Amino acid sequence: MPRRREARPLAEHYGDLVRVALMEARPAGLHTYQLMTATRLTRSQIGRGIRHVRDVVAAEDLTPITWTRRDGFMFSDDPADWIEYDKRQFRQILGRLTRVITGTLDPHLARYPDDEWAQLATAQLTGVRATLAQLSK
Repeated sequence: MPRRREARPLAEHYGDLVRVALMEARPAGLHTYQLMTATRLTRSQIGRGIRHVRDVVAAEDLTPITWTRRDGFMFSDDPADWIEYDKRQFRQILGRLTRVITGTLDPHLARYPDDEWAQLATAQLTGVRATLAQLSK
């Protein structure tokens, strides 16, 4: 009786297809639509594959995956590319965090200035905000 093969999680399968396509394109990158053509995956499946590559494959291979508007997704061997990508990510997180502070916590504290939780959250997130601002420069 033939042994049944265990199915791999889909994200891992998609990640493998995305990784192979990006490795074949090196040193160039691929945009989402190019990845869709190369792998025959949908946009959603490409997204899951990219997340898998970022979460698992890049850490194992010690090569981060980066993205630029001009080049798309790519495995770069240049640390300057990694740093620029990291800075963009920190700027994006900083923007989201700033909106949480100014749009939620500040009005919360204005209305209930003695709320200990809001005071703690504001104090902690102000420090994180300052750190992200430094890292994104």
